[in-house]
Amino acid sequence: MNSLTDSEIISFLKDNIEPLNSNMYGPGYRAAVTLVDGTYLPCAIFYNADKVVAHAIGRFKEVQSNKALYSKASGFDYEAVVKTYIAGGNKLKKYSIAAIEKSRFALPVNVLKLIRGETSMGWTAFVAKFKDGRSLGFGTSWNVEFFDLPEDYNADDIVDIVNNSYQLNTGEIVGHRELNRPAKKEELASIKTDRLFFECYLDHL
Repeated sequence: MNSLTDSEIISFLKDNIEPLNSNMYGPGYRAAVTLVDGTYLPCAIFYNADKVVAHAIGRFKEVQSNKALYSKASGFDYEAVVKTYIAGGNKLKKYSIAAIEKSRFALPVNVLKLIRGETSMGWTAFVAKFKDGRSLGFGTSWNVEFFDLPEDYNADDIVDIVNNSYQLNTGEIVGHRELNRPAKKEELASIKTDRLFFECYLDHL
């Protein structure tokens, strides 16, 4: 399989994907890709390379000018910060991409805007209602770019979000504060969590 050109990838993203804004990296375009060797990656996010590089350089300068705050003892010294950008994350090389399409695991931006409040420290739980009347419980510690879904569900079919809530095996939706009264944690239906994803950086995106 031949790889797509930068312009082909960018054209698809611009024409078909609503960007999810990142405070650090700017607009991110979520998609699914097939690599030149046939490998299918259902979750990949594309960023403008220049904005990512500019953010990294800013962090490097910040660390260099605040040596007392970013000491080796703190775990955030210059070397650790550089390592985060160079050796961290799941990087996807643009020339390995042979095909691109929408990802069914990417919750629409308007749906993500409905998710509000941290349910407990480091954990956000919510229930999504789908247009066919079904609902699913979700939870994440940090990432909202992609969420796991059963085979017969699609993120584009979500019509409403019930924040800080869980779904029981009976289908009943209970708020976080109700979980132990009267519901018991063992009565919870399975919770779909955020999915692993890959990052790809493009010039001129």
